[in-house]
Amino acid sequence: MPIKIPSSLPAHAILQSEGVMVMGEGRAARQDIRPLRFGLLNLMPLKIHTETQFARLIGATPLQIEFTLIRMTHHRSKTTSAEHMEAFYRPFSEVRGEKFDGLIITGAPIEHLPYEEVTYWDEMREVFDWTQSNVHSTFGVCWGGMAMLYHFHGLQKHMLKEKAFGCFPLQNLAPASPYLRGFSDECVIPVSRWTEMHQSEIDAVPDLITLLGSDMAGPCLVHDPGRRALAIFNHFEYDTDTLKREYDRDVAAGVPINIPMNYYPDDNPDLPPRNRWRSHAHLLYGNWVNEIYQTTPFDIGKIGTHYTDYQGNLREYGA
Repeated sequence: MPIKIPSSLPAHAILQSEGVMVMGEGRAARQDIRPLRFGLLNLMPLKIHTETQFARLIGATPLQIEFTLIRMTHHRSKTTSAEHMEAFYRPFSEVRGEKFDGLIITGAPIEHLPYEEVTYWDEMREVFDWTQSNVHSTFGVCWGGMAMLYHFHGLQKHMLKEKAFGCFPLQNLAPASPYLRGFSDECVIPVSRWTEMHQSEIDAVPDLITLLGSDMAGPCLVHDPGRRALAIFNHFEYDTDTLKREYDRDVAAGVPINIPMNYYPDDNPDLPPRNRWRSHAHLLYGNWVNEIYQTTPFDIGKIGTHYTDYQGNLREYGA
C-alpha cells in the first residue's frame, strides 16, 4: 500500500518519480482498511527536503499511511514559504485533540541553545507530554531525540569541540530488538551535529536501551519502552547529497568546516558522494512502522488506554 499525501505536495511528484507508491484522497477513500496515522513535527528549516525524506521512508512499507505535517503553533519558518506552510501544515494547537499511531519529531538547528532558551520550548514540552496520551509510538530525531530524553529523563546534551560531520560506522548492540530486524552487525550513518549524548548517562537510566552505537560518534539509537519511543541522534533519512549541500554551503559562506569524513570517495569533495546507508534507513523505519501496525489499537480512539506489545500481551499505557 502507498503513503497518502496531498497530490500538490512537492514530495508527491518526487516520490512518484522514484517509484514510491503514493495516493491521493480519492483513491485512499476507496480502500476498506484503516490507514495508520503518522504525524511529522517538522522543526527543520528546509521543510520540503525533510518532509520528502521521511515520507520516502515510511511510505516504503506495504501499509497505507496517512501523513500529517505539523508545525509549532507560533513559530514562523524563515526559509519555507508561508504559502507552503499554510497549504500543508497544521499547528500543534489544532491537532492536539487527535490521535496518531506514530509521530516523528525532527531535529532543529538550535543545538547551541539550552533547551529552556528555545523560543518554543514550553510548547515542545506540551508535545512530549501529549504523546503519552495521544500517540502510540514516537520517534525523536537528532535534537528532537535529545530533547525528548532531556524532558522525560533529565539527560543533558554535551557540546563537542568540533562538529561531528560525515559517515560514521555503527555497531548493532541489540540484534534481538524488533527495530533492528535484518540489520547487519555494522552499518554506516550520516552524522551532522555539534552536540552528543554520553553513553554512561544513558546507561544510568534503567528504562533506556541503546540499540546502535559507535566508538567514534557515541550512542546513536536509544529505545525508551516505557514511553513507547525511539530517539536517534543521527540521520538515516538524509539524501545522498545532504552532507554535500551542508559542506558546500559552509565553504561558500567562508565558515570553517572539515570535509565530511568517510563520505566522498578518497575524501575528495570533487567526486560525487556514495550512499551507504539507504538500505538500513529503510529497514529501521520499516521495522518501526511494522511494530506500530502490530501493536496499535484497531480503534484509534483507544490510543492512550491500552495496546498490544510485540509479544502479544495486552498492556495499559503508562503501566
